[in-house]
Amino acid sequence: MRTAIYTRGMIIVRWQRALLALLKERKDHSIALAIDTSNRPSRPVLIQNIIKLFEKLRPDTLLVQADFKIRDVSPVGVATIKYFKHGKSSYTEVLEWAAAQKIDTLFYITDVTGYFYEELEVDYEVFWLVPDDYMPRVPFGKPIRVA
Repeated sequence: MRTAIYTRGMIIVRWQRALLALLKERKDHSIALAIDTSNRPSRPVLIQNIIKLFEKLRPDTLLVQADFKIRDVSPVGVATIKYFKHGKSSYTEVLEWAAAQKIDTLFYITDVTGYFYEELEVDYEVFWLVPDDYMPRVPFGKPIRVA
């Protein structure tokens, strides 16, 4: 069951409230939003709403589009998302990119079916934004179901 609150003319559901709090708490942190583009999402409007939330609250956020490699990195407000249909997804390149860019917090929209090198060291926060009803185990970080 969805838990919603009504604020300023909008209905906010639980995951949005959680994401709002995380973004506010990290107002002085460098953040990035990554999106798994290996398949067209089953809920594209939901994905667009997540992106719009970041655009509104943190317009300085970089949006990283990746499947088995990084396809694009651009500011969240100007990105045009292109999805692929091959289903191959790897998180390694995005996680390495975030480390090289000294990102404090990475938010990753994905179904968590991709792979990464086990030896990879992640020393920053990762939040897996899962747009499905099924919540898989995440390899590290914290999952947030946004369905």
